[in-house]
Amino acid sequence: MGIPDFQSLMLPVLRFAADGQEHAKRDVVNVLADTFGLTDAERAEMLPSGQQHTFDNRVQWAIVYMKHAGLLEYVRRGVFRGTGRGMEVLRQNPSRIDTKFLSQYPEFNEFRSGSRRERNGHLPAPQGLQDQQDQEVQQTPEERLEDGYQRIRLELAQELLARIMGCSPSFFERLVVELLVKMGYGGSRKDAGEAIGRSGDEGIDGIIKEDRLGLDTIYIQAKRWQGTIGRPEIQRFTGALIGQRARKGIFITTSDFSREAREYVSHIDSKIVLIDGEQLAQLMIDFGVGVSVATVYEIKKVDSDYFSEI
Repeated sequence: MGIPDFQSLMLPVLRFAADGQEHAKRDVVNVLADTFGLTDAERAEMLPSGQQHTFDNRVQWAIVYMKHAGLLEYVRRGVFRGTGRGMEVLRQNPSRIDTKFLSQYPEFNEFRSGSRRERNGHLPAPQGLQDQQDQEVQQTPEERLEDGYQRIRLELAQELLARIMGCSPSFFERLVVELLVKMGYGGSRKDAGEAIGRSGDEGIDGIIKEDRLGLDTIYIQAKRWQGTIGRPEIQRFTGALIGQRARKGIFITTSDFSREAREYVSHIDSKIVLIDGEQLAQLMIDFGVGVSVATVYEIKKVDSDYFSEI
């Protein structure tokens, strides 16, 4: 069945609060997870940011939307209950409660359109925002934000790979070393850089320290590649490691690895990590290699401690 969207959770949440008692959000999350028969994997699924469980987030926003429509009210942090309006809605026995249903309440429309902010002299809502809000949106605000963020990352990753393919092999090797240093390998950038091209062994482009003390070394193969890298290329790299009595290696490429290549490294004694183009670009974004910050958006929440009276 999958995890229901937050609008599909509105009516079940309101029915849960039909007794008029105070309820913690955690209680309704657990009950509805059982009601919808969510699997352990679905209950554990996280938003892309890894900051919150997807189902928890959707229940939370179902509560928030109905609160702004006057169907629910917060008693204190994390605790809510049904209102008289909410009980009246349940007596109407609706088949579904969603944003279209809630739009009959002026308070909810103010919440969505920002008309209250306009009356207070703030900037009006952007043109076209109301049309977008009037559509049946299945994602919570966090999900929409993170979905857009992931799409931006994907486009950025594709642009990074295109740029790399236009650079020289030596530049790519330096890029790989810089990335590994940013990830915590190799000690200083200067020490790591001097290792590139020094070995002269077939199948090895460089050597880098595993840690700042140099307790172990990692051999690097960095290849700008158009087609899929197969098992023979990985076998040659493995042979080069054996020739150096090395145990660890990283094979980084701008393309991808075949299934046979990935299976091969999982059955050999040497520890070889395969990093394909998609993973390479994502690591560059995560560790700030070849990218710069364009815009920062901060998502803030109420500081409950600030409002606590001694």
